[in-house]
Amino acid sequence: MPDIDAATRDKRRSMPQAEPGMITGSPMQARRINLPTLATIAAVVAIIYFAQNVVLPLAIAMLITFALSPLATRLRRIGLPNLPAVLIVVTAAFVAIGMFILIVIWQLSTLTSNLPRFQANIVTKVESLVEAGSGSDGVIGRVSNMVESINNQIAARVEDEEEPPVAGAAPERPDPVLVEVVQDQSTLQMMQDIVLPLIGPIATTGLVVVVVVFMLLERAELRDRFIKLVGSNDLHRTTQVLQDAGRRVTQYLLVQLLVNIIYAVPIGVGLWFIGVPNALLWGLLTLVLRFIPYIGSVLSAAFPILLAFASSPDWSMVLWTIILFGVVETITSNAIEPWLYGSRTGVSPLAIIISAIFWTWLWGPLGLVMSTPLTVCLVVLGRHIPQFEVFDTLFGDEPVLEPHARLYQRLLAGDAIEATSRAEEALETMTLGEYYRDIGIPALLIAQNDQRRGVLTVEQQERVATTAQEIVIDLAEVVEEEREIASIGPKPEGEDAPELVENAVQDGDGHSVLCVGGKNSLDDVSAAMLAQIMRAEGATAEELAHTDLGLNRFREVAITGVDCVVLSFVDPSPMRASLLHIRRIKRAAPHLRVGVVIWNMPSKDEDGDMTVKPAQVADSKLDEALEIGADFAVRTLDEALRQSFSKEGPKPVEPVRLRQRRVELRARPAKA
Repeated sequence: MPDIDAATRDKRRSMPQAEPGMITGSPMQARRINLPTLATIAAVVAIIYFAQNVVLPLAIAMLITFALSPLATRLRRIGLPNLPAVLIVVTAAFVAIGMFILIVIWQLSTLTSNLPRFQANIVTKVESLVEAGSGSDGVIGRVSNMVESINNQIAARVEDEEEPPVAGAAPERPDPVLVEVVQDQSTLQMMQDIVLPLIGPIATTGLVVVVVVFMLLERAELRDRFIKLVGSNDLHRTTQVLQDAGRRVTQYLLVQLLVNIIYAVPIGVGLWFIGVPNALLWGLLTLVLRFIPYIGSVLSAAFPILLAFASSPDWSMVLWTIILFGVVETITSNAIEPWLYGSRTGVSPLAIIISAIFWTWLWGPLGLVMSTPLTVCLVVLGRHIPQFEVFDTLFGDEPVLEPHARLYQRLLAGDAIEATSRAEEALETMTLGEYYRDIGIPALLIAQNDQRRGVLTVEQQERVATTAQEIVIDLAEVVEEEREIASIGPKPEGEDAPELVENAVQDGDGHSVLCVGGKNSLDDVSAAMLAQIMRAEGATAEELAHTDLGLNRFREVAITGVDCVVLSFVDPSPMRASLLHIRRIKRAAPHLRVGVVIWNMPSKDEDGDMTVKPAQVADSKLDEALEIGADFAVRTLDEALRQSFSKEGPKPVEPVRLRQRRVELRARPAKA
């Protein structure tokens, strides 16, 4: 904000002002998981568990609809009516699925018929392993000896416990043999045994097909009904939910399918060249199993490796199979997937594992395959609808705390290492001044607000201040880097010069500033941050603690040649006694410009995770600082730098009104 002159002060006095320390704005209540929410979640889980015969087909149909909807929409755009477009897409999709299933069944039947001839290879390999470790020093030999010893001891114990037969006793009769009469099954009974088990899967498949067709035909109507159900009063938010959910789920399914095809084709071809039986089967299973997060690749590799072990008399086929999967997995994970995935699914890696366990418990193997897209839908709902916010908090990949709130939490814990590490990570994309403005100073403002509310003890305040000072010291080398980058100047055209930080201009060249903490240790940290920013801008800047503000002490430490002194406060409403240091400094060094910066929380920081927001700086406090004698009083970093580097001279110190009042009283004639 610009300087506050007399006219502005008079105008502001006529406006209603907030009381000192007042919490401005309505505080946002932190949303918590309460008992009704837990009861609702438990009831929903129970419903989808016990009603899985109904819910599972609907979930499968919903995911298939998400995947096929872009194709149907594309056919509509080229001129096909809605019904033919939907029928073409659904028919092609389910024909492909049916052919896939038939090929897998055919390959499995072929594999089953060839299993007996693999027995000799398995026995040969096992015998070779036993012979390799049959010595007394071999692991297999030791295990074999241990098992043999245990068997001998058990056999000896059983023989000792057997009672010898008594002389003259009749021999024991053998136990009767159970005889079961087997009758020939009728043709009707055989048909029932064959047909009835197939009715359930066929009916479920038919239900899925029908639901997918009608979802695609009525997708516009379903969209409108969902908007009405969720909230037609906020069409913007509801539309954003639908677009975000459709984009994320569709992108995940289609891109994952493309990645799996790119992965499965080299696997199938490679297994065929290696000689592993039924290479087509393992390629198709790899295509499906890689939909399972994290463990899908391991499962797809396990079966071909075991079959290579059984089908080859030597170990070459096993080694080549392991190498094949290792090479394809490395290329796919490190090159193809990062290239094809344009955006993240929005679910954290840990949440993917937890969701896989949860959906597998609910719906078995199908739940494992569907776990990631279903969790993506829940996260999207939680990101845009407050009632479902718990899912975004638990499973989302976005930080749940603002950067300044996270820094304050680390300061409270006294963890300077992690705080410095996160600061260095943030400084890769922002300047030092931007970091202190958007993260460092706001973290101190939250600490000061907690101190004013009485929830921050003196010990905790000192820990926060000490840890923050350690971070400032660790970031000192960043100052030199930014000054070095700024000294390079604009990048010459056509030359291979390093990229410059935006707005890296040394406005502080030739200026000498002294930054002083206003009242407490948190103010000292803010003064150190401000001085470091000024040094990064090219100025000569030093910092002092608030304990050096005593008149005698200040005269001892004040350095000649300083152009400006800046008092730094994180308290939005500092006491008048603290502001009176302005007048003392002006009297001790009339040639200095003395200013005050009372830090304000940046307006763009909503701070929605805090129960109580830090108070905003009242205009009356800035007016009070100017009345005491400050040359400038500001709230923001930009204004603090501009005023500190100003060429204007200091204002003269005005006489104290109280002393003038005393002189006037003494000059009055005494009453009779």
